[in-house]
Amino acid sequence: MAKKSGDYYFNNFIECADCAWRAAKMLESVLEDYAPEKLEDAVAKIHDIEHEGDQKRHELIEALARSFITPIERDDIMEMSRSIDDVTDAVEDIVFRIYMCNVKTIRPEAIEMAKMAINACSVLKELMTEFENFKKSKEIKRLVIEINKLESDVDVIYMKSIRDLHTTEKDPIALIAWRDIYNYMEKCLDACEHAADTIETVIMNNT
Repeated sequence: MAKKSGDYYFNNFIECADCAWRAAKMLESVLEDYAPEKLEDAVAKIHDIEHEGDQKRHELIEALARSFITPIERDDIMEMSRSIDDVTDAVEDIVFRIYMCNVKTIRPEAIEMAKMAINACSVLKELMTEFENFKKSKEIKRLVIEINKLESDVDVIYMKSIRDLHTTEKDPIALIAWRDIYNYMEKCLDACEHAADTIETVIMNNT
């Protein structure tokens, strides 16, 4: 019965954002207590979280197909769901790259960027919680700006990390691996910013 009410969609957005946040927390845990021999297990666990997010998105699509009335435009619901799911995918991609590149030690900049990804995902979850009241909320704009700032801050760290990598790393294989990992970390924050910008657009379309 809940799926017939507008609350279902808003709750689904929050649940999917929570998947992204939990994935980011797992990424941080992997990096801070790094053990290559445990990485395969971490890959499986983060994939379970990503799969949970996919399932919630599929449920939303099924509910949407059965609904005659929706709280916001159907296309907007789909786009918001997709953008949140992209964040979880982006976090998962980082762990996959670390595993595939057979990384032996973690660079400190990676931990710093992972913490910022957690912050962005936490704000995204708060943003989704606030979204139901988008017509009256005075917090949404602040939260969107906060995510945009985190993405901008990560860009600065990303550029410095790439430069440090090319000036200090002597192993060409490690250089290639970490350049790839840093790229995916930067893309993760880009995905968070895109989700926040999508929410702003949706609000404009529905007010």
